[in-house]
Order: sequence, then C-alpha cells, then structure tokens
Amino acid sequence: MTIDKSLKSKSRLARSRNVLKREERIAQLQFEENWKDGQSPYGLPKVRVVKTSVGRKKKKKAKEDEAEETTEAI
Repeated sequence: MTIDKSLKSKSRLARSRNVLKREERIAQLQFEENWKDGQSPYGLPKVRVVKTSVGRKKKKKAKEDEAEETTEAI
C-alpha cells in the first residue's frame, strides 16, 4: 500500500522542531555560554528554538532596479 501525497513531506529536514534532544540543548547552552563544565545533563533549563524561515526574494529590490532602468533610458 502506498502513502497518500498529503502525508508525504517534501522538506522533512528543513522544518524546525519544537523539542530538542538533550545533546542539542547542551550544544545550544554552550553556544549561549550558559553551560558550566561538570554540570549535570539532567534537569536542563529550557532553550528557545529559533525557527528558520525560507528566504524569499524581495520584490522591493526588483522594483527599484526597474525604476533605475527607466530613469537611465530617459
């Protein structure tokens, strides 16, 4: 039996997760300099998950380029 198209995820790895694994939380705490050597890995504080958004091209820049081309043509 095949999987329905609506259940397949094309960008499965690109999506941000709400819950991090323990080692990912420790890595984030080390990056934020909130981790002390010898600290217990149990009972870790909460870590904010930064959601990444897919970058889109800005239409504003394209409009500015068109405006410059029209002024140069005149």
